[in-house]
Amino acid sequence: MLVALAANLVIAVAKTVGGLLAQSPALLSEAAHSVADSMNEVFLLAALRRSRRPADRRHPFGYGKERFFWSLLAAVGIFVMGGCFSFFQGFEALRTGGEEKLEGYVAGLIVLGVALLAEGASLARALHQAHRQGGVGKGGLRDPALRTVVAEDGTAVLGVSLALAGMALHMATGQVVYEAVASLAIGALLVYVAYRLGRDARDLLIGEAADPEAADRIRSLLREQPEIDSVEALFTMKTGLETALIAARVDLVPGLDSEEVEEVAVRIKRAVADAVPEAEQIFLDITDRAAQEARQSPAATGERGGA
Repeated sequence: MLVALAANLVIAVAKTVGGLLAQSPALLSEAAHSVADSMNEVFLLAALRRSRRPADRRHPFGYGKERFFWSLLAAVGIFVMGGCFSFFQGFEALRTGGEEKLEGYVAGLIVLGVALLAEGASLARALHQAHRQGGVGKGGLRDPALRTVVAEDGTAVLGVSLALAGMALHMATGQVVYEAVASLAIGALLVYVAYRLGRDARDLLIGEAADPEAADRIRSLLREQPEIDSVEALFTMKTGLETALIAARVDLVPGLDSEEVEEVAVRIKRAVADAVPEAEQIFLDITDRAAQEARQSPAATGERGGA
């Protein structure tokens, strides 16, 4: 992450200097894009550091959702700093017609070419990491931080390509409209990515359910227990990248006394914890009439694995 931040800062400075020298709206739009990416890397570093804090009295379920919060801020940064500034550059170029001189455009194209190579290498590293964690189409992008990095790098490659095309066509035809269109396209791309990232972070912040596969495993495991007559309800919620809260309301078979209910609850919770590693907090609500007196026992309402 620190390497990506340093690379984004260097690229942002180079694009800004080149954009100011050439007065190129497309290159300035890409400079704003890189500045936004740099700030977002800072947000993601904060997310990684703060989300690892252990649970305490004020936050008994831990700080795992810090990742989701900082990812939301990163999405807002992409929208405000990248998207809005790119739209401004595009509309301003269309309104004023831009500068007729093209001095500095060759240097600007060289800057964009180097940026394209750097962003492409960064995207390749991010995709490789996603592949190691399960693949882009499976579970590799469940980490909001990694998802944001992949989205940033992907849009950076596409944005640089649009800026290159706009500047090259401007040089070839003398028409600034090509750069203006490139700036507007970069802005639209950044707004779309910001919307997608923000929507995902919002869903996780307000309490998104655990993966359906994990919920199905838990439900099947509960139904296989001989002491459980039926599973009345099962609720799951992600409390972090690798953690989830599990709450189940189960009806036990009749004839169990208090001690047996407590032993069954402890064993079932340990089985769920073994089958679903992300199940950090597990709660069982026993609805059997004969076991009402055991519903408040630590085994029925405690933490992972029983206590």
